Amino acid sequence: MNTSLSGKTVIDWEAFACALDPVETISETSTVKRRSRDFFWYSPILNAQLKRSFGDLVALPQSIDEIAQCLRVAHAFDAPITIRGGGTGNYGQAVPMDGGLILDMTAFSDILDIGDGFVTVQAGANIKEVNEALNAKGWELAIFPSTQDIATIGGFVGGGSSGIGSVANGMLRDPGNILSLRAMSVTAAPEEHLFEGDAINHMHHAWGLNGVITEVTLRTVPHRDWIGCMATFDSYEECFSAGYALAQSAEVGRKLVSTVDARICAYFPKLEGHIRPEKHLMVSLVPREDLDAYRSLVAMQSGSVDLAMSEAELAAAKLPHVFEFSYNHTTLQVLKADRSATYLQVGVPTPPDPAKVAALAPKLGDDVWMHHEFALLNKEIVSFDLPIIWFTDEPRLREIEAIYEKDGFAVYDAHICMVEGGGLKNADYRHLAWKKRMDPKGLLNSAKSREWKNVAHLSPEQIEELIPEDADV
Repeated sequence: MNTSLSGKTVIDWEAFACALDPVETISETSTVKRRSRDFFWYSPILNAQLKRSFGDLVALPQSIDEIAQCLRVAHAFDAPITIRGGGTGNYGQAVPMDGGLILDMTAFSDILDIGDGFVTVQAGANIKEVNEALNAKGWELAIFPSTQDIATIGGFVGGGSSGIGSVANGMLRDPGNILSLRAMSVTAAPEEHLFEGDAINHMHHAWGLNGVITEVTLRTVPHRDWIGCMATFDSYEECFSAGYALAQSAEVGRKLVSTVDARICAYFPKLEGHIRPEKHLMVSLVPREDLDAYRSLVAMQSGSVDLAMSEAELAAAKLPHVFEFSYNHTTLQVLKADRSATYLQVGVPTPPDPAKVAALAPKLGDDVWMHHEFALLNKEIVSFDLPIIWFTDEPRLREIEAIYEKDGFAVYDAHICMVEGGGLKNADYRHLAWKKRMDPKGLLNSAKSREWKNVAHLSPEQIEELIPEDADV
C-alpha cells in the first residue's frame, strides 16, 4: 500500500524499506520530518516554500555496498532521492521537495588516509572530527565552514564554496583545494566514478543533483597555533579598512577576516565584557607568532584589540570559536534572538573600497546592517557582504537588492532554492550533462534545478553543446 508521508509519491514505502534490508532505515514521522530540514528558515521566503516539504523514508548506509543498495532500489522503484549530510545548508539543498528517500550519509564517515598535504575521507565524515584528526598529525583543512561542528565533508563539497581559510587559500573550487572525489551513479547497477583535476567541478557545488559523492580527497596545510582575535573600531569604514589591510598583509598570516556592524554585535551576548560595546568588530584568526604585527596593524587602523585567545583559552572562558561570529553563523546569532531577521549575499566591487562601502550604508537604510567577509579569488583579495536584513516583506527585500546593484554591488539571491540561483545564477550545463550520465531517470534532487526539465530528454553530449563558449571550464 502507499504509505507516503510526503503525500507526493505513490510508492509502497514499507515494501521499499524491506527491499533495502540490511540497510538501517527510519520511518518514524517526527524523525523523518526533522531530517527533511536544513537551515532554509534563515529566509522567510524559503521558509514559506519549504517548511511543509518532507521525505518518506530515511536510509543510513554504512558502506559502499549499502549506498549502492539504496540507489539500486531507488532506481527500481523510481523513488526521488535527496542526499543529506549535517543539514547545514541555507537554501533547502537537503529538503526533499519531491518527497522520497532521504539518503543520510552521516554513518558513512571514516577517515581513510592522512598524508603530506592531503586527507581522504568518506563523504559523511564530520568536519570537526576530520580537523581534530589532522591537527594531531600537524595538519589542518585548507578551507572549512563555520558549521564544522555539524557539517560533513560531502555536504561541504556538494553545496559549499568558501569558508574559514578562504582568505588565505582561495575558494573551494580553486585548483588543488579538492584533489579528487568519487561519486556513485543512480542506475540499475550503481557504479563509482573518479573525478580529478578540472573534472572535479562537474560534481562540486551541484547540490547532489548529479551523483552521490562517496569519497573526497582534500588539500591540507600545516597546522598553526591560531589565535582568535577581536578588534573594535569607532566607524564601520575604519573596521572594513582594517579588514582589507589584514587580508592583504605580508606581515600577518590569517585564515579568517570578518567585519561586523556594531548593531549586530549587540546580539552576541557571550562577548559581553570581552569587547567594547557599541563598536564595530573585526573577527580574525592569526598565528601566535604574528600577534605583535597584528596588534600594530590594528593600531595603525585606529582600532583596539579587545580579545586574543587560543582555542584552549576560549574554551576555559566558556567562549565559542571566534569563527562562530563569522559567515552565516553571524546570521544565526541574530536569529537566535529575533526570527524577523534574514540576510543577503552581496559581492563588493573589486578592489574593495572602504569609502564606497561606507557611502552605501545610508542609502540602504536602518533595516540593513553590514557584515563583510574577505577571501582570495583569482589571486586577488575580494569581499562580500552578508548583511542582516530586518525583514518586512519581499518588495522591501528586492528594493534593498536594487540599491546594492545600482551602486555596482552584485547580489546573489539567498532566497531561492534552485541551484541556478544564488552564486551560480545561470544553468551549469556541465552539471546537467553529468546528471544525465549519472542519474538518467532524474531521481536526484531534480526539483532544485529549473533547467533540468528543459534538457532531461537530451543526451549528455547534446546538453554539453549548450555550454556557452565563454564558460569557465
